[in-house]
Amino acid sequence: MSILSESLAARVSEWDVRTEATDEVTAPQDGKSYVRGPSIPPLAYITIPQLLRDAVSRFGPREAAVFHEQGVRMSYYDLDRAVDELASGLLALGLEKGDRIGIWSPNRYEWVLTQFATARVGLVLVNINPAYRLGELEYALNKVGCKALIAAKSFKSSDYAGMIRTLAPEIEDCEPGRLRAAKLPHLRSVIIMEDQPGRGAYSFETLQNLGGPAQHLRLPEIDRMLGPDDAINIQFTSGTTGMPKGATLSHYNIVNNARFVTDRIGLSETDRLAIPVPLYHCFGMVMGVLGVVSKGATMIFPGEGFDAAQTLDALSQERCTALYGVPTMFVAMLENLEGNPRDLSSMRTGIMAGAPCPVEVMQRVNSDMNMKEVTICYGMTETSPVSFQSFVEDPTDKRCETVGRVHPNLEVKIVDQEGQIVPVGTQGELCTRGYSVMKGYWEDAEKTSESIVDGWMHTGDLAVFDHDGFCSVVGRVKDMIIRGGENIYPREIEEYLMRHPKVSDVQVFGIPDEKFGEEVCAWAIAKPGTDLTESELHDALKGQIAHFKVPRHIRIVDELPMTITGKPQKFVMRDKMVEMLG
Repeated sequence: MSILSESLAARVSEWDVRTEATDEVTAPQDGKSYVRGPSIPPLAYITIPQLLRDAVSRFGPREAAVFHEQGVRMSYYDLDRAVDELASGLLALGLEKGDRIGIWSPNRYEWVLTQFATARVGLVLVNINPAYRLGELEYALNKVGCKALIAAKSFKSSDYAGMIRTLAPEIEDCEPGRLRAAKLPHLRSVIIMEDQPGRGAYSFETLQNLGGPAQHLRLPEIDRMLGPDDAINIQFTSGTTGMPKGATLSHYNIVNNARFVTDRIGLSETDRLAIPVPLYHCFGMVMGVLGVVSKGATMIFPGEGFDAAQTLDALSQERCTALYGVPTMFVAMLENLEGNPRDLSSMRTGIMAGAPCPVEVMQRVNSDMNMKEVTICYGMTETSPVSFQSFVEDPTDKRCETVGRVHPNLEVKIVDQEGQIVPVGTQGELCTRGYSVMKGYWEDAEKTSESIVDGWMHTGDLAVFDHDGFCSVVGRVKDMIIRGGENIYPREIEEYLMRHPKVSDVQVFGIPDEKFGEEVCAWAIAKPGTDLTESELHDALKGQIAHFKVPRHIRIVDELPMTITGKPQKFVMRDKMVEMLG
C-alpha cells in the first residue's frame, strides 16, 4: 500500500492513546428525552484502507485473523499482501470505483479478504444474506446492479453455485467474465470459492492471481481518489412496506462505529475476539472485523456458521478473551458447557446484541463463561449499526433491562407522533443523528426521505430514557419480528404469500417463543372456490425466502380481524394464536 502522509500517520497512530479518554456521557437535560454522546474520542476522517494500513504499520507481524475451521492463520503483514493481491485481481476484471460487487458466503477467510480488497479500490461491497434463496438473490443483485458476484459453492442446505446457474443458465456457454444473463442483466463475472468453479466462472484462487504489474501499479493512484464519505457497503434491510432496501454506508460511517464499539469493551492489541456472528451483517463485518483492526487485535472465526460446541472449542484452544453473539447463541453455549466443560479462564469481555438478554442468562455468562465485562448493544443497519451500548462496569440489571447509554459523537431524541421530544420516562420513537446515519437507501429517494428527516434517522423503535441516560427499548412502532437476532418484516413475507394463486389475503405476525424470542406466524384467507392448505403455503415459500422467515405456524382462516377503518389487528391475531397453541 502507499505510505500515509506524515500528518495523517501521526493522527491515526494516536488512536490507541486518545480512545482511552472519554467525556462523561451526557444525561437528559431539563427533563427532556434528548441525549448527546461525548465528543471524545473524536471522529476519524479516514477510509478503510487507511485503517488497515495503520494496523499493518503498528502490528505487522502480530496475528490478525484465524479461521479455525479452514485452518488459515494470517498476520497483519499476510492480510495486507493478500488484500492487495485480490484488489489487483478485481481491477483485472474491469471493475472500477463505485461498481457494486456481491458477496454471498458464510464466514470464511475469502469474505474478509473481499471486504478489504473491495474497499481498497473503491468498489461497493453488497452483503447478501447466506440464507437467501432464488427470489431474494435475483432481487438483491438487480436492485443495486451488481457487476460481479463472489460466492461460496455451498453452505448447509444452500447450493449457491446451483442457484446462480438456475438464475443465469447462460453462464454454461460463456467465458468467465463475459456473462450476459437475461434475468441478471448487470452481472458480468461470477467467482466461486472452489478449485473447480464450473463453466463460465472463475475460481477465487484464479481471481487472486488475475492481476498483474499494471493493476498493482494502479493501487496507489486509486488510493488517492478514495474519500471517507464514499459509499463502500450496501446491506439489505427489509421494509414494512415492501421488498428489502439497500442501506448504503460509507467508510466514515463504519470505521468510526467500529472504533467506538470496541472502545466500550476495552479491546486492545492483546485481545483475541471470537466472531461466530455472520459477516454479512454489521455485527460481524463492522463491530467484529473493523473493530478488531482498529485496535490491532486478533479476530478468531470458529467456523463458517454458528455451532455451540465448535465455538466453545475455539474459545478454549485459541485462548480467546472476547466473544460476540446474540442471546440464543449464549444460551446454546451455556447448555453445551454443562455436559462438556472447557477452559475459558482467558475470557473477559464481549457483546450480546440482537435481542433482549434475560438477567439469568447474563449472570451465567458472567460466571460460567468468565465474561464479567460483557456489554449490551442497540442499533440498526441504517446507523452503522450501534447507537447505544452499556459500559463494562454497568450493573447487571442495567445491562439487561436497558441497552446502555449513547455512543460518542451522536445525538438521540425520543419523540411523540407529532415529532415533539417527550419528557424523560415517557415512551416515543427513537431518532438518531450524527456520523453513523447511512447515506440513504440505494436509489430510493422516497424511502430515504421517509426515514431520514432533517438528518434524524427515525428507527421505528419505541424507547424510554431514565434520568441517567440509560435507554430501554420497549416496543416497535411497526410490526417487525425479531427471531433469534434476525430482523423479520412481515410485509416482505406477505408479498411472497400473496403471489400464491389460491391466496386472497394474508397477515404475518410474531408470537412469543422461549428459544428464539419470537416465532413467525401467518393467517391466510383462501380465494373463493379454492381448497388452500397450510402445507401448500409452506412449500411455496421454501427455496424463495430465507428459512428463518418461513412461518413456523400457518392457519387458513375465514376472516382477519380488522379495525373499523379496515386496518388488520395483528395484536388480536397474536393473542388468538397464542391461545390456540396453548
